[in-house]
Amino acid sequence: QVQLVESGGGLVQAGGSLRLSCAASGRTFSTYTMGWFRQAPGKEREFVAAIRWSAGTTFYAESVKGRFTISRDNAKNTVYLQMNSLNPEDTAVYYCAAAARLRPVVSTSDYDYWGQGTQVTVSS
Repeated sequence: QVQLVESGGGLVQAGGSLRLSCAASGRTFSTYTMGWFRQAPGKEREFVAAIRWSAGTTFYAESVKGRFTISRDNAKNTVYLQMNSLNPEDTAVYYCAAAARLRPVVSTSDYDYWGQGTQVTVSS
């Protein structure tokens, strides 16, 4: 089992920045990929970004490319999502996820473990 705890959400004005953190504990050595998803009210959960834990290869949704950066700290078992140039369309609950097998990264079904989520609200 892997436990995931997100932090760093909050309220920010359009154009501002936030950094989300996701601390992993438990059987972290079995983690292949860490990802970030988000879910806005009335919408499905959507892929934001992912990183292969060992190689560091990153993946991004088109809507966040050039604005968001995913990174990891292996020693701390923590993955980060730096979000810049935020706009109201980025408002959502952001979830951290971990995959215990090597799979594609963009579907919720590619992941085995989920955090509780952290709210990000961007005001116009």
